[in-house]
Amino acid sequence: MQHIYRQITGLVDFQTFIITKFRQNAGVFPFRDVEKLSPTRQGLIRRGYLKYLQRAPALIYRGEYEATRKILVRRDPALMHVYFGNTGVHLLPLVRRWDRPCIVSFHGMDVQNRPKEKGYEQRLRELLQLVPLVLVRSQSIADRLQQLGCNPDKIRMNRTGIPLGGFPFVERSFPADGRWSLVQACRLVPKKGLFTTLEAFSLFRRTYPSAHLTIAGDGPLHEPIKKRIRELQIDGSVTLTGFVDQLRLRSLFEQAHLFVHPSYTTEDGNQEGVPNSMLEAMATGLPIVATRHGGIPEAVEDGRQGYLVAERETARLADALAHLASDPELWRQLGKAASAKVSETFEQLRQVNRLEAAYRETLEIWRGQG
Repeated sequence: MQHIYRQITGLVDFQTFIITKFRQNAGVFPFRDVEKLSPTRQGLIRRGYLKYLQRAPALIYRGEYEATRKILVRRDPALMHVYFGNTGVHLLPLVRRWDRPCIVSFHGMDVQNRPKEKGYEQRLRELLQLVPLVLVRSQSIADRLQQLGCNPDKIRMNRTGIPLGGFPFVERSFPADGRWSLVQACRLVPKKGLFTTLEAFSLFRRTYPSAHLTIAGDGPLHEPIKKRIRELQIDGSVTLTGFVDQLRLRSLFEQAHLFVHPSYTTEDGNQEGVPNSMLEAMATGLPIVATRHGGIPEAVEDGRQGYLVAERETARLADALAHLASDPELWRQLGKAASAKVSETFEQLRQVNRLEAAYRETLEIWRGQG
């Protein structure tokens, strides 16, 4: 994930190496010090014994515990940063036994309910008790962790950091001819509200028939989205780009007039922190039309950097788009405010400094406990 890569490569006072099960997209994320996990081979009998008779966690019966332990012994790090809460739950047997501190980041999908994973919430609660500090991307995630029993005193905010040089502010011309360019950039998954976007855009086109919507990203909803586009008869007005790199994404934002992101909480509790693409779009000066969901209101104040509506409110989303499209001065004002908000609150170096401060605090807490 781009925001994680930015944090890792942006560290100033700490050096890090990565332990991962799979190395993918090395060209996009060219990090040199990567330890690829090679699980210790377990014979079928031994694996079956551990899994079915001992009821050992997957980390152990798959051989990942021993493989990870060997890397940690050889590399001897002062601290381990686990980047997702569900990964922390998976690593819980290691966290229990390791003689160094761990810090865990939560991003949104890792606080959802997992009813199909027996005992998951109990293990998550234990993880929150064990680690000295936890990091969150938004206050909404912090609130959820407190509901799970996390002591609020150990929660630290570490927002997504945006490199402002990579997404500079752009002066745009108001499309007086009605050729509005709307964009949404995200993984094509349910919580991003993509069908709400399509339906609201269909309504918006009744007033602005020359408008165009670009959806950048890929994911499991690609084919259902194509089908819905055909059903709404907006085929010629919507472009699905698939996955795009950062340069292409920046170009899409520069050419757009509005950014749309109507996220919603799914039935299993999956929610957003603060969407990275939304912040990048804001940095370039795009006004936002989104939902009062997750951490979005922490970046977009209704009427200040854009407009927020309730989740799944298609008609209200379309109304908000139309309202912005009818007022050139308001459109410019909200775009400038969006860029300023990212600069003030989500600038990359500031968030890296916060992360390193959390590392220092974690080490101090650990030494004090020793």
